[in-house]
Amino acid sequence: MTAVEVNFDGLIGPSHNYGGLSTGNLASAKHGGLISRPRDAALQGLEKMRSMLDAGLVQGILPPQGRPSRSLFRQLGYEPRIRSAIPKMAKAAPDLLKAAYSASAMWAANAATVSPSADTSDNRLHLTAANLSTMLHRSIEHPETTALLRAIFADPKKFVVHDALPSHEDFADEGAANHVRLAASHGESGVALFVFGRDGAPEYAGFPARQTLRASQSIARAHKLDAASTVFAQQSKVAIEAGAFHNDVVCVGCLNTLFFHEHAFEDTSNVLSEIGKAAQGRFTLQPVMVSDSEVPLRDAITSYLFNSQLVTMPGQDRLVLIAPTETRDTPSTRAYCQSLIESNGPIGDVRYVDVRQSMMNGGGPACLRLRVVMTEEEIASAHPRVFLDHKRIDTLQDVVARTYREELAPSDLVDPAFAEECMLAREAILEVLGLNILN
Repeated sequence: MTAVEVNFDGLIGPSHNYGGLSTGNLASAKHGGLISRPRDAALQGLEKMRSMLDAGLVQGILPPQGRPSRSLFRQLGYEPRIRSAIPKMAKAAPDLLKAAYSASAMWAANAATVSPSADTSDNRLHLTAANLSTMLHRSIEHPETTALLRAIFADPKKFVVHDALPSHEDFADEGAANHVRLAASHGESGVALFVFGRDGAPEYAGFPARQTLRASQSIARAHKLDAASTVFAQQSKVAIEAGAFHNDVVCVGCLNTLFFHEHAFEDTSNVLSEIGKAAQGRFTLQPVMVSDSEVPLRDAITSYLFNSQLVTMPGQDRLVLIAPTETRDTPSTRAYCQSLIESNGPIGDVRYVDVRQSMMNGGGPACLRLRVVMTEEEIASAHPRVFLDHKRIDTLQDVVARTYREELAPSDLVDPAFAEECMLAREAILEVLGLNILN
């Protein structure tokens, strides 16, 4: 079956701010309280999407969610009328106001877990919205994410969009950031690698392990995956404590290549063995492990070497790594990327993109996109206007330039007029994409 990998990037929303809300995310904590640049953030993201389109890839987009979140206002006992609710929340609970404004849905890798139709027993593409229950500001995303995915993937003959798992600590789910699909080609059946941080109740010492084994197992069942082609692996506690809050901070894969840091997994040899068994007869795994002596774990995390997109590009016989400029600017990762290019391994090129505004908040190129392997028929059945061309990118850039603020300080969140600006900006974006998703 012929299929391609579509990258659905999250468009950074007009309320992009440095709230410092994400425990365990070093960049988020480091830049909390600084002045952000929402317009630059969104334009940087759109330029990354344009570069993928120019490279010959199919590029999709997910719009920002409605912020501030009216549903959170209602759930917390505040009246949903923004002009009266914001001053009250700002005075009584400023941390909750920051959560209500969070633009974190831009990190689309956390939107859902995806299983392509080649891997499922009913031959439909399955998506499960992540409950993101570990962090308040992210736990409010999944209802709108589910509605959005059902609007895009609406044909029940080809797609199944599942509800998020229960918002309980046993089922904490962070989406595709902890899931890797490996295969001989995008259209052939593959191996699903689910990476979890904990098996039971959370350990409250140190940084939180956000993904649970039970959540991953539940998604694999719901997606009708073959148990023999599914591998569950525990993320390294060392990596989590160092700030690898999701596995995609230390690991990324594409086709039959798994690119990872030596501290990515608790038991690396067993993980590779299990993948090899699951892939037997279909493809040979090509592991590319980066040693701590080549790239110290701290450098891997701060540079986001592994939070890069690993993609196939037309005209390239080896994979291409789309890395943030911070990877280029860090000596150890720059040297390692040069060695990749000069090697005969499966990764033959490294291209750098500027997503600095997202990086300062804790998300690199891989965080900004949800990978969805789709056949031509599935693409034709999905909502057409979420697939980008140059004209649509130009139009969205015009909307951003017209409606987004150049700078945003934490104190600006208390102004009800800013909330109205955010709503108008989002409405203009939804109009361009032909979507009607309520907040």
